[in-house]
Amino acid sequence: MPRTAANLQAIRPPSRVARADRKQVPRARSTPPDEASLQTTTRRIAEAITAAIVERRLMPGTKLAEQKIADIFKVSRTIVRQALHQLSRDKLVTLEQARGARVAQPSVEEARQVFEVRHMLESAMIKRAASELTPDQIADLRTHLRDEQAAVQRTDVTGRTQLLADFHVVLARMLDNEALADILRELVSRSSLISLMYQSAHSAEHSFAEHVAIVDALEKRDARAAVKLMESHLLNVERNLRLNPRVPDLESVLSPEN
Repeated sequence: MPRTAANLQAIRPPSRVARADRKQVPRARSTPPDEASLQTTTRRIAEAITAAIVERRLMPGTKLAEQKIADIFKVSRTIVRQALHQLSRDKLVTLEQARGARVAQPSVEEARQVFEVRHMLESAMIKRAASELTPDQIADLRTHLRDEQAAVQRTDVTGRTQLLADFHVVLARMLDNEALADILRELVSRSSLISLMYQSAHSAEHSFAEHVAIVDALEKRDARAAVKLMESHLLNVERNLRLNPRVPDLESVLSPEN
């Protein structure tokens, strides 16, 4: 698994408009950035790293060198350090005294716990959505599904990974509960990281089809069916993870006869 600094090229800061020729523009006196600006920059770096993890451009265990990231975003290491601490609180990055920051490598037990929480939250969320979503919101979900389908059909791995994950966050946001959306966004991000480590051959087409069935049930305001479909969907995602690896028998592995 590659863990060199070159992997950090996967972190893509938003493009910037080219600056005017410095010779033609009088140099303004520099002023310290205000607190709001620093927070915006910190959030931009954290979001870029999160997107790179979710979209499978940064693998578990990848070293996140502060100076390299600072160079990419043209900011100080202090700001990068703040972003990495934020991601550490979200369990997407691990910070160690001697080794620095790395993309987290979730344990099997952590993976089970994340999906257990998702089951509890999303079952309640989808039940409420079945009674509260408006026809316009259902139409917005259909648009999201069309985007999912297009990404799946053109084998856009990055795009489909992001869209399939976003489906769950979009549902939470439609209930006007930003706290729920934030929690679910963190859980979905951690699920994507878990998938990088433990997922077997997973069918994006199958996940898309399950999303369609969930929206169909929501449109019919069939809460019971919607909850059952969501629980089945999450179970299928979890089953595609190798959380119970076979422990080999030492004799069968090391015997000279093999």
